[in-house]
Amino acid sequence: MPQKTLSAKPADVQHDWVIVDADGEILGRLATRIADALRGKGKTNFTPHVDTGDYVVVIHCDRIRVTGQKLEQKRYYRHSGYPGGLRERTLAEQLDRDSTEVVRHAVKGMLPKSKLGAAQLRKLKLYKGAEHPHEAQQPRPLA
Repeated sequence: MPQKTLSAKPADVQHDWVIVDADGEILGRLATRIADALRGKGKTNFTPHVDTGDYVVVIHCDRIRVTGQKLEQKRYYRHSGYPGGLRERTLAEQLDRDSTEVVRHAVKGMLPKSKLGAAQLRKLKLYKGAEHPHEAQQPRPLA
């Protein structure tokens, strides 16, 4: 009896909603769990070229932790495109300005650099506090 490898079809994929509490979580370890859920790596029907992942709601993004001296030593860079247009911020400055972007940046680096990765990143919903507008979807806690 030959066995066949099943490949998920986009129409057959069920996207669930999960919620993650980032309170006291280490940034990199949290981002890894979120990226795996967005990609659908824990599902039995995971297919690399199909979006099999879930919607992920992250609350308490302002309460993440980092180890070592990263608050002062880790830097975020961006460039305006003009000469001398390089701007940088430390992790502490970025957390004060918008802590959700810190989590988004960490997760984005762990997703594919393609249209599929962009679609998976759009399923990430980040909030600073405990309140979020996705109660109707009844998100379950991420295991």
